[in-house]
Amino acid sequence: MAQDALISARNTLAAEAAGLTQLADALGDNFVKAVDLLANAKGRVIISGMGKSGHIGNKIAATMASTGTPASFVHPAEASHGDLGMITPDDVVLALSWSGSTQELASLLNYTKRFNIPLVAITSGEDSLLGKAATICLTLPKAKEACPNGLAPTTSTTMQLALGDALAVALLEQRNFSAADFKNFHPGGKLGAKLSRVADIMHQGDALPLIDGSMKMAEAIVLMTEKGFGCLGIIDEAENLRGVITDGDLRRHMADDLLARTASDIMTTDPQIIGGDKMTAEALSLMQESKVQCLFVCAEGKPTGLIRVLDLLRLGTA
Repeated sequence: MAQDALISARNTLAAEAAGLTQLADALGDNFVKAVDLLANAKGRVIISGMGKSGHIGNKIAATMASTGTPASFVHPAEASHGDLGMITPDDVVLALSWSGSTQELASLLNYTKRFNIPLVAITSGEDSLLGKAATICLTLPKAKEACPNGLAPTTSTTMQLALGDALAVALLEQRNFSAADFKNFHPGGKLGAKLSRVADIMHQGDALPLIDGSMKMAEAIVLMTEKGFGCLGIIDEAENLRGVITDGDLRRHMADDLLARTASDIMTTDPQIIGGDKMTAEALSLMQESKVQCLFVCAEGKPTGLIRVLDLLRLGTA
């Protein structure tokens, strides 16, 4: 029985993968035209679909909205009961229907014609009501459904979803949507933490443990303890960072008349640093590669902040 379930699962995935391959091969000029139309919309992308297509449409709207393309989902049944007022002449409608003959879409299609609102269709029925009404029709190949009865939307909805992702990513790239832009729409959770910049969470100002290289270690250790970061930054007369002293450096020099020596004698030169504009995920990766617990944040060689592994753990980057 378990083996039968595995065979079924693999057959399902193979059928859907075959559908995606057919879809990729079928893409052409209409896809490029659709991306240009959506990218140049003055308003939003209004996405609509009924049943399973509606669920896919909701996801496409969410993906577009989170990647720089203002988008909203309008339920076709609700549209004919007042929600058509949510659609303006500056918008572009993206309608999904496998057959292209979904009756609930009729009011929406009439509305787009009446107010000259561009319509992009995602359907397998190029000659259907939806296909003919569309400004641009993205035709889905009539791939075999993974359902053994050929009835439950499986391969068809997978292709709809993938085509929606393809539109969203193409729009993202056309808009030069950056990781920093992405952060604006994803401030919460682990993803938001990874997209935070070092400058957003670094310690700075009087909190920084910075000393002159001529300071005796007897004084330096007292300051290091007071600052509480487990490290010191050694700067020169021009306030450039020349080295660092960590708890590890102290342990390595315990037998070398440590307290009588200067910070320059003990410091590790050419320390790893990072820029304040870097993502916290990059800072964590650099710390792991370098096997260090903290990094000084520098601009043109001058320390402007300090970031620790502990700060990243609290933020949720790791």
